[in-house]
Amino acid sequence: MSVRLGINPITWTNDDMPELGGDTPLETCLAETAAAGYAGTELGGKFPRDSAELGPILGQHGLALVSGWYDGRILERSVAEEFDAIEPHLTLLRDLGARHVVYADTSRGRNGAIFEPISQRPVLAEDEWRPYGARITGLAERMADFGVAMAFHHHMGTIIESDAEIDRLMNVTGEAVGLLYDTGHCAFSGGDPEALLRRHVARVVHVHCKDVRPDILARARADDMSFMGAVLEGIFTVPGDGAIDYPTLLRILADGGYAGWLVVEAEQDPAKAHPLTCATMGYRNLLGLARDAGFHVIERA
Repeated sequence: MSVRLGINPITWTNDDMPELGGDTPLETCLAETAAAGYAGTELGGKFPRDSAELGPILGQHGLALVSGWYDGRILERSVAEEFDAIEPHLTLLRDLGARHVVYADTSRGRNGAIFEPISQRPVLAEDEWRPYGARITGLAERMADFGVAMAFHHHMGTIIESDAEIDRLMNVTGEAVGLLYDTGHCAFSGGDPEALLRRHVARVVHVHCKDVRPDILARARADDMSFMGAVLEGIFTVPGDGAIDYPTLLRILADGGYAGWLVVEAEQDPAKAHPLTCATMGYRNLLGLARDAGFHVIERA
């Protein structure tokens, strides 16, 4: 199977905490993305949201648009309301060739929750699960008809965070709801990245590759840190630089027929983790790991 390697610009500049790389120009992010070897980038806060403007900028660097995060509110809105809200974002992605949208349901306060202790986050009540599954399936089907499929992002601080919640989500939703598998968020939530992937590899449509530093992970969970507090402490790093068993995970993906993007998304403080150095290390590590797992990696032209 063939994959391409991309990166999220959070390596250079963090939209949740603009003081982390907020003064880094978009040109630097894109030039260094290309210099590190990546074929594409996800969206970030500094990116123009008009395809006629963004397309030529990406083209100057030989980069594809991989996807883009969206703060969803489907728990709090009807399918029609949510689709109307996300349609401009989907249009940008579709116009520039992205096949999936990174959709995270941030209902009930994700942006606040990532600055609160990890134990303090919104959850779904038992009687909410099936109606929720029906609603998000309806949204995903509308997205697919539009031309950009849903990659649902389980994320710390949201209503879909733990392995059990991901299992439940996959159980109550239809096939249109694809899974964005994120190694780092699974590990941080206390999950088992290998077991989770084995259960749901057939639903995985997009992959975020972040590694974890086990000592900081253990301390973050024991001390009930906030998500962003743990990021500042250095819980995440690029693939191959932490404790996650990427050789096994990538073999599961390859054996499962995954074909898409492998995206390095390892948010750190850029003042401590030099962006180009980390991006280059992540690319080289992931390239070798993916090839060893049996993937054909389509590199930059």
